[in-house]
Amino acid sequence: MATTSYLLRRLLQAVVVILIVTVVVFGLLHSLPGGPARGILGAQATPQQLAQFNRDQGLDKPLVVQYFIYLGQLLRGDLGTSYTFNESVTQLIVERLPKTLLLTILQAVVALVIALPLGMWQAARRNKPVDYVITTVSFVAYSAPVFFLGLILIIVFSQVIRLFPSAAPNGETLGSVLADPQALVLPVAAGAAAMIAVFSRYMRSSTLENLGEDYVRTARAGGASGTRILTRHVFRNSLTSVVAMLGYYVPVLFGGSLVVEQLFNYPGMGLLFWNAAQSSDFPVLLGCVLVISIATVVGTLIADVLQTVIDPRVKAGRS
Repeated sequence: MATTSYLLRRLLQAVVVILIVTVVVFGLLHSLPGGPARGILGAQATPQQLAQFNRDQGLDKPLVVQYFIYLGQLLRGDLGTSYTFNESVTQLIVERLPKTLLLTILQAVVALVIALPLGMWQAARRNKPVDYVITTVSFVAYSAPVFFLGLILIIVFSQVIRLFPSAAPNGETLGSVLADPQALVLPVAAGAAAMIAVFSRYMRSSTLENLGEDYVRTARAGGASGTRILTRHVFRNSLTSVVAMLGYYVPVLFGGSLVVEQLFNYPGMGLLFWNAAQSSDFPVLLGCVLVISIATVVGTLIADVLQTVIDPRVKAGRS
């Protein structure tokens, strides 16, 4: 009952957050200099042409009226029509979102598979030379901009070694994207590098914290080996902070995808957002931001639920 009440409160909070996001983003995008008419028609457009565009698109109405019209369309699943592509924004996002999700999930899976054991291994060798070396490499990977890291990967693995192609797969479907796994290696590596650094640091800290708990001392007194204590007792409890971080990392993942997709010409939602920003295609920008906001809220909600399942102490604290 307590868990159900907690989930309902979180769902209500999620709806409020999404509404606030739509208000903020809608206001910011419509307050840009020149507005969408100038962005679409260019600097040479006459005042008559700008006025005609605004009338056709309903942009001559008060901003509050425009927002409620947009909100009503949103409730019907209509995200508007792209100025550039002259297609439904919903359709454009539906075509590209699965590819971005595929890239994002691959990056997260690769990062977790490497970061979790790496963080525990570092914690077990705390303050030893190897711990310092990995910590230094992690800081470098975390501080390096994604575009810079991507360029380095392209130069080394596409031009010097010629092991992987520099462009990501450009298929229309997920099947065609997955049919070229070699072309996915560099985009996945570029996006996963910073995540490995972050998650390994969190896993290391969480493992060190758990190694000081009473249950670990009890297990040691009972004769359990260090490996058994780490894998059977500490690992699950140490996952709590990483799971929470994964939920809050959703907007970072999408933000990273924007750079990675543009850099490797990957036809996902990040590239769509990038092109829309360059052409002032406001309906597409609003649609992409809204989808990312919903993904962030859902990600944090799932992270909260998983925390409750993984660590009973979290459930007790919330009830």
